[in-house]
Amino acid sequence: MLRYISRRVVYAVFVVWAAYTVTFLLLYQLPSDPVSIMLGGAGGEVAANASAAQKAHLAHEYGFDKPAVVQYFVLLVRAFHGDFGQSVQSHVPVAQLIAEALPSTLAISSLGLLFALVIGVAIAVGANFTRNAFLRGLLFSLPPLTASFPTFWVGLVLLQVFSFRLGWFPAVGNGGFASVVLPALALAIPGAAAYAQVLGRGIEKTLREPFIDVVRAKGAQRARVHLGHALRNATIPALTLVGLTVGGIFAGAVVTETVFSRQGLGRLLQASVNTQDIPVVQMLVLVSAVAFAIVNLVVDLVYPLVDPRIARPAH
Repeated sequence: MLRYISRRVVYAVFVVWAAYTVTFLLLYQLPSDPVSIMLGGAGGEVAANASAAQKAHLAHEYGFDKPAVVQYFVLLVRAFHGDFGQSVQSHVPVAQLIAEALPSTLAISSLGLLFALVIGVAIAVGANFTRNAFLRGLLFSLPPLTASFPTFWVGLVLLQVFSFRLGWFPAVGNGGFASVVLPALALAIPGAAAYAQVLGRGIEKTLREPFIDVVRAKGAQRARVHLGHALRNATIPALTLVGLTVGGIFAGAVVTETVFSRQGLGRLLQASVNTQDIPVVQMLVLVSAVAFAIVNLVVDLVYPLVDPRIARPAH
């Protein structure tokens, strides 16, 4: 078990490092000039009128005058020590910008993940448990249908129904728990569709396994067969999706926070990409990679609890 955990931790660290490295390489290849952006925009009037001394000073201050390899290792060492530099646009420490935006995104992401799990498991279990053929077919058809809905469209529909018509939730802003519900639902629906589809088919397949016949022959109640045996054995593929969903939720936050006019990491990423604020973009990608690695590490550690055979060494 210890060897299994150690290997997973190493994989998680590698994912974070790889994300940081790829991000640096991509950002370094951008055709724009960060110094020109700081002086008023690439090709802008302020940048054109700036003296060579001003440009050289800014390039030296931010390390843009060094070779790419040197920049990479300098930034990597600083990141390892928790120093992520300053925003090119606002001149505020990047860590401060992230700390201010993170709680809002964390709120809708966490609630969205919870909604996705609850809705997905409910649909999967309900589709296999019901004896009504019409309801069963309807529940099994929901996941592929809802998976095709774009996040921005789901958000607009939720706004139209629950904010403008019913008035149950606020339409925009960061005003307490009520303002979190609709953005979280908009993020949850695509994930819930994936969980329901994978878990539903997994339960359906498990219910045809020979050991289920043995469980039924021993007199187990129908609910126990579905929840205590079939659901547990069909959980592992769905658990894998939980880790993969984290990246999708972060990407969806960009759209969701724009639709609901919320301040968070998504809006910060959008603004930073528009202004090519490289330190902020790189830090946001790193935060996303760390979150992805942590969630996948937790999922990997849960696997042996569901199926102890996973952590056993191969012979």
